[in-house]
Amino acid sequence: MQAKKNQILFPTIVTLGSILISYYYYFSDLPVFSQLVEEDGVFENLTSLFLFLTAVFLILIFAKFQSNHKLNWKIGLAIMIVGLIFGAGEEISWGQRIFGVESSDFFKQNNAQGETNLHNMVVGGTKINKIIFSYAFSVIFGIYFIILPILYRRSDKIRRLVNQFGIPVATNFQSILFLVATVLVMLLDHSRKWELWEFIFAFTIFTIFVNPLNKREIQAGVKS
Repeated sequence: MQAKKNQILFPTIVTLGSILISYYYYFSDLPVFSQLVEEDGVFENLTSLFLFLTAVFLILIFAKFQSNHKLNWKIGLAIMIVGLIFGAGEEISWGQRIFGVESSDFFKQNNAQGETNLHNMVVGGTKINKIIFSYAFSVIFGIYFIILPILYRRSDKIRRLVNQFGIPVATNFQSILFLVATVLVMLLDHSRKWELWEFIFAFTIFTIFVNPLNKREIQAGVKS
């Protein structure tokens, strides 16, 4: 019972706490809020950290439970691990500013911020970031946080497929908390508010992967 309570309390405190702090500075001290959401700011670094921590957690799960599952599960976890590490690296431009590495001429000419990463690349005059938030955001949010949990509960075929590839499914609480947080972030009128949202997204993914709806099936499920 206590563990279940902590699974709800901890994500709520971190998610809503970060938003309340952001709102406080947004209305009382905008320069401080701008520092929180700036490039290489607190939220951007936390986003990279939680994506990396999630990848490390999946590596540990893979090492501990891979003997319980077939190839599909191993492929699924491997893809998620690579994706999470890629996202963590992209978020901090692969440590470019941390280690003082200068961008190549290609990235200086084709990256909106002159950084060594792909998400700030400009294609046909449009930043990839804009494409991500305009289209991919809606698709990912709708499928993963709303549609997938519903289908997982109602369809045996979907449930088997998801479990076979080791895909963590969000609980109702996790989906609702993220939905509320997303709405609160969208109410802010600031060009870099999405740094706050990305942190909340990364933290939510971390909590889902650690305590998903299908935790037993992912970690110690019988081969299927």
